[in-house]
Amino acid sequence: MATRRTPYRVHRVTGQFCERGREWMYRRTIRSRVRLESRLALSLATTIFAVFAVSDYNYLGLTREFYLLIAMRILVVSFCLFLAFAIGRWGGYARNVWLHALPLWVLATGIILIVPLRPETLSTQMVAVVVAIMAFYLLIPNLLTVVTAASFYLSIGFLTTATLAAALDPVEILRLALLLIMANLVGFFALLRVESLQRQQFALLHQERDHNRRLLREVAHRQSLEAQLRGLAERDALTGLNNRRHFMKRAQALLERSQSDKTPLSLFMIDVDHFKTVNDTWGHSHGDRVLTEIATACRESLRPKDVIGRFGGEEFVVALPDTCLDEARGVAERLRQTIAALSLEDTTHERPQTVTIGIAEAHAEETDLEALIKRADQALYVGKRAGRNRVELACKASAQH
Repeated sequence: MATRRTPYRVHRVTGQFCERGREWMYRRTIRSRVRLESRLALSLATTIFAVFAVSDYNYLGLTREFYLLIAMRILVVSFCLFLAFAIGRWGGYARNVWLHALPLWVLATGIILIVPLRPETLSTQMVAVVVAIMAFYLLIPNLLTVVTAASFYLSIGFLTTATLAAALDPVEILRLALLLIMANLVGFFALLRVESLQRQQFALLHQERDHNRRLLREVAHRQSLEAQLRGLAERDALTGLNNRRHFMKRAQALLERSQSDKTPLSLFMIDVDHFKTVNDTWGHSHGDRVLTEIATACRESLRPKDVIGRFGGEEFVVALPDTCLDEARGVAERLRQTIAALSLEDTTHERPQTVTIGIAEAHAEETDLEALIKRADQALYVGKRAGRNRVELACKASAQH
């Protein structure tokens, strides 16, 4: 007997899982297979049982005993075929164990009833009983406990009927009893081994599946952490824009592609006007809100393919692929007006916030991103010196309102 109940431990006597929930799960898993195999096995067993009516005729002829045997065989076969149909519809060890047990008891009863009607063929019937016991254990799918009960019923019933009907002496009774015990022991341990191995295989399969699910969850968790780390490494914590390092990486790729494809590339440098005054007057929390609102306005105003980042402090930088200087100026002017129209209120004042934008276009064969940024930055400072709240082109000294 099992002394320690664990979810994956198989009982050494019943061949079932010690844990009820896992045994229930196992029975539900094999339900379809059990239904199919039970129907096929019962159909085969009843066919063999019916065919032996030929031997009844050979031994008995057209006698009363023959007609009684024919009636009994018809009744057993009909009932077993009905049970085979019922098992196909509603069978399964999870709920209807009794439905699978009934055919064994019906067949066993039919075999026992043959003895008093044909006592002179006891030796032949003994062979049939041993074959039936082995079929109960190994041919017709069932739980070990059910099969053992039905097989002992068949063995005890046959031995008792044979003793009464054939007037056996004690030696013959002992010989029959030993043969039946041997058949039951062989069948019992064979089915016990099969039941245990099937459940161990099921347990190992589910352990592997559980392990794989845990691995998948761990992989997903690690991927989530990696994505978060990449986000922290690539994004500015306040605005959610690309940080300077990540912007430089992406903008460099855009610059190299523009040179390879011979397409224009423009770059903005955006500076928030009078930002130090904002911080000093309304506090850093208001200053952070100004930066966040401006970052949102930039994201919503620019195209998905444009790359924007926070360059540092109150400065933003934008790379616009496939955009010449004149087109970039129109984009920058619309962005400047959008930001100027933002409603950035503190507790008592409404202060319009403006930006100054410097624009530079990449020269032919230019691969130095730092040089392009420097030219846009120079244009930005020209605009700031000219009064702020304006767009300034790197190739011109005039300001554009």
